Amino acid sequence: MPELPDIVVYIEALESRIAGHTLNRVRIGGPFLLRTADPPIESVEGHRVRELRRIGKRIAIGLDNDVWLVLHLMIAGRLHWSERARKPDGRRTLAAFEFDSGVLTLTEAGSQKRASLHVMAGESGVASLDPGGIDVLTAPLERFAAALTSGNHTL
Repeated sequence: MPELPDIVVYIEALESRIAGHTLNRVRIGGPFLLRTADPPIESVEGHRVRELRRIGKRIAIGLDNDVWLVLHLMIAGRLHWSERARKPDGRRTLAAFEFDSGVLTLTEAGSQKRASLHVMAGESGVASLDPGGIDVLTAPLERFAAALTSGNHTL
């Protein structure tokens, strides 16, 4: 399962590839991936990426029209970058995001298809996907120490 370090590395790699670039087209390979209907997936096409961020174990891509693509890779999901378009088949390749700089594809090797894509409007939409809890990368040392010592838990 992609964990926090993997998500951070994905975001760093995406920054150099899609930040400031236009998302021309989104192709979804199967109906199970897209978990929202409003706003429609077409609302992101033709818009420029203005921000990338991490929301828990999710990757959020903010566009200049304040619509967000939020990906959760789950157990077997992976992102791949290429210069040429790939048609999503719904079996392994779940989605293709065609930017003016290249193509980002989402694949999932498992048979259970747990990866998800949410299209959210505005900051409130993105915030609704935040699982909460302490963020170990941004929490002050005192808060992190308090969370670790607040109870007897296995790490």
